[in-house]
Amino acid sequence: MVSIDQIRKFFRGYIGIGELLAKLTAFKIGGPADFYLEPLDAGDLAVLVNLLSDHELPFMMIGNGSNMLVSDFGYRGAAINIERGLSAIEFDGEFVKAGAGIKLAKLVDFCVENGLHGVETLAGIPGTLGGAILTNAGAYGETISDYLFEVEVIRRGELKKISKVAAGDSMRRDAAAFSYMKVITDRYGSLENDFVVGAAFRFPPKGSFGRGDKAELKRVRRELILRRNELQPVELPNAGRIFKNPEGKSVGKLIENCGLKGFRIGNAQFSTKHANFVVNLGGASAVDVLQLIKTAQEKVNEKSGVMLELDVKLMGFQLEELAIIEA
Repeated sequence: MVSIDQIRKFFRGYIGIGELLAKLTAFKIGGPADFYLEPLDAGDLAVLVNLLSDHELPFMMIGNGSNMLVSDFGYRGAAINIERGLSAIEFDGEFVKAGAGIKLAKLVDFCVENGLHGVETLAGIPGTLGGAILTNAGAYGETISDYLFEVEVIRRGELKKISKVAAGDSMRRDAAAFSYMKVITDRYGSLENDFVVGAAFRFPPKGSFGRGDKAELKRVRRELILRRNELQPVELPNAGRIFKNPEGKSVGKLIENCGLKGFRIGNAQFSTKHANFVVNLGGASAVDVLQLIKTAQEKVNEKSGVMLELDVKLMGFQLEELAIIEA
């Protein structure tokens, strides 16, 4: 077991002990983590990942805490928050360079203010750039990778830059390929086991379609945010979509068809706006959410023959807790 003194010897960032993850997750659910760590920059994060790996201490990455459900008993390991130390953004006239901890909303705002077309359709999507890159998040026919030029990751303890492969190109060494809502892969396998620390984007040059029309970009951003606010429960804590949509089907509709829209267990509820969102009505427990997940999986499978697959990550749960959904 690594000690605080061992961490402090190599790590320059903030170290906390026993901090409640409920304060840091979008669900507002989760017990304490053994260690809570905020690296100052990518180099600090690389040192930390190496140290924790060498001592076989489990660790989890937190951006803005979306897309995860943390156990009520917390996390036996280290929770690493990259939002503060890896959230810089700049535009040098050719590339937009941003840290993995920057919120997508801030990335969208920055590009819109600089008249850069390409990511405005991501307006209103929760989460950080790192998570969006790993899943190649997208909306309305555009994805985060459309204008992505390069990704910087920690791979096997070292900082490494991976360039994007253009459509139709053969796979090159140290190049990455992308597909909608799938984990990025390169010739060495999935980047799912790497840690994204930053990325560079190259948008259409000045004078080309969509570039420079800030008023139009702002209009699109505003309309998409309003649309998401109408259709999704942004007013209550939630982790985003609970289940992945099977091909050609809407999980929200499948759950609604089972009469579960608005269904509640404890203080967790399937949203009355969109049934594929579970909301925390105030003081909900992770067990409440797990029981809702189990209920939806059973009912939808019974009625439609579809086994719903989780889209949120379960963090820190013990086998006896997971038995709720595995039974």
